[in-house]
Amino acid sequence: MTTTTLPQASALGESMFPRSGYSRAISAEFGEIDQRLRALERQLERVGRRSAASAAQAAEGVGETVASALNGMAERLRGGANSMRDEAAKIGSDAAKLGNDALRRLSSEVEHRPLVTLAVAVGVGLLVGLASQRRAGRPDRR
Repeated sequence: MTTTTLPQASALGESMFPRSGYSRAISAEFGEIDQRLRALERQLERVGRRSAASAAQAAEGVGETVASALNGMAERLRGGANSMRDEAAKIGSDAAKLGNDALRRLSSEVEHRPLVTLAVAVGVGLLVGLASQRRAGRPDRR
């Protein structure tokens, strides 16, 4: 029976801590875990790129939707403004017609009854004069 010392064992190719089957299995497990982690990283990178592209498309879609809604609101406001403009023009036209009718009636009354018209004008003038004289005599109450 021969016994070998440590330096002799190294020289023969034997190690001081021989590698057991258990340590080789752990090493293989670590290698497999490392490969799976790298595959997962690659998948996450692909998903991240797709998510970024999807987010950009979603943002663009939201922008288009908001722009469309704002355009619709602007069109409705323009339509309302046009409607108001048309209504104001109609009211102005009606007011002009009423003014012309009143002027024609006044002109007709002056032609047919000049003295009555003159008396009414003098009476209105006196009333306005008296009203303004009363106001001038009163102090301001503020």
